[in-house]
Amino acid sequence: MSKGIFITGTGTDVGKTYVTGLIVKKLRASGLNAGYYKPALSGAEWIDGELVPGDCQFVTHTAGLNIAPAKLTSYMYKTAVSPHLAAQLDRRPIEAETILADFSKFTRCHDYLTVEGCGGIICPLRLDDTVLIQTDVIKLLKLDLLIVAPSGLGAINSAVLTAHYAQSLGLTVKGFILNHYDRTNFLHQDNKKVITQLTKLPVVACVTSQAADLAIDTAVLCGLYKEV
Repeated sequence: MSKGIFITGTGTDVGKTYVTGLIVKKLRASGLNAGYYKPALSGAEWIDGELVPGDCQFVTHTAGLNIAPAKLTSYMYKTAVSPHLAAQLDRRPIEAETILADFSKFTRCHDYLTVEGCGGIICPLRLDDTVLIQTDVIKLLKLDLLIVAPSGLGAINSAVLTAHYAQSLGLTVKGFILNHYDRTNFLHQDNKKVITQLTKLPVVACVTSQAADLAIDTAVLCGLYKEV
């Protein structure tokens, strides 16, 4: 049976895609059948006459996935705004049923599937007659969460709020990964300690700037994934 996990962040541009690429790379380097899926993406770019989802392209390059990036997402939009707004502009709304069907397809192909969200945990995907928030997708896919958070000033507030909000909805948070972590920085050290203290959740890995690998034991990483 396949196992999966959902990667969210404390906000936009916290390094969610970068960390996700390292996660999938780590699993594949250990000989595991690991894949990647991103339900929705905005801010795709036209390259050589083709719309390319940048996040998916980064992960395929980092993890060595032999698949066209566009095949790794159900919905991609050119306009770099919240997915619900990009979908409205394109008149192509996001359907939960399509995401679930594509997710199921990927789980049949991979033993470990890493699903990357967009923006922060409350990112709206659809706000018309149907309301679809990213937390609805996480529930639909029945996945647990890993939260990517920055390491610097403000990290405590954003990390704790994200975890508590997820838990208030009945979601399971497995822990945090701190990005741009400097082991010599006393603020980063204290943020790591306090986030764990206040949430009672582990910081499972710390990613330094421009890291090429994820510093976590493969068995520990695999243990974060849930059967789906």
